Amino acid sequence: MKQDSSRHFVGRLFAHLTWITLLGVFYLIFQGRLLQQNDPNHALQVSDNHQPVVLQRNRQGHYVAPGTINGQPVQFLLDTGATDISIPGTLADTLRLTPGRVSYASTANGTIKVYDTRLDSVALGGLSLADVSAHINPHMQGETVLLGMSFLQHLELIQRGDTLTLKR
Repeated sequence: MKQDSSRHFVGRLFAHLTWITLLGVFYLIFQGRLLQQNDPNHALQVSDNHQPVVLQRNRQGHYVAPGTINGQPVQFLLDTGATDISIPGTLADTLRLTPGRVSYASTANGTIKVYDTRLDSVALGGLSLADVSAHINPHMQGETVLLGMSFLQHLELIQRGDTLTLKR
């Protein structure tokens, strides 16, 4: 009788382990697929030769990509409607940015108070600029930086379909 119950236990254990393994494999497959849909540029390579940067539009229709501010990694959301680079307040603290003069920015939700700042360097792929104007937005949630025209105006932007090419 004990042998039957231990066989039954081992059988159930293997069945549970099989299901857990299958669920883990499905999770990994779909997690990678979701990452590719939501952040197709997550593996953007940084090059030093000023080569054009080619970005793919994500599932929501936005261009997001990793980059750096003052040599520290950040996630950018390209925003041609933003005059300056807009940095969430909590991220600005992490980046040790100094808030400067108070100014006001017009947003879809109205006018807000922001703090001007200068960035020593901003880089996206192999494209980098020094001494770029930005503002610290204490009202922004999350860690995503809006990459506005204070950076983008120095580049040529070519959009074809779901691809945006940026070059000097």
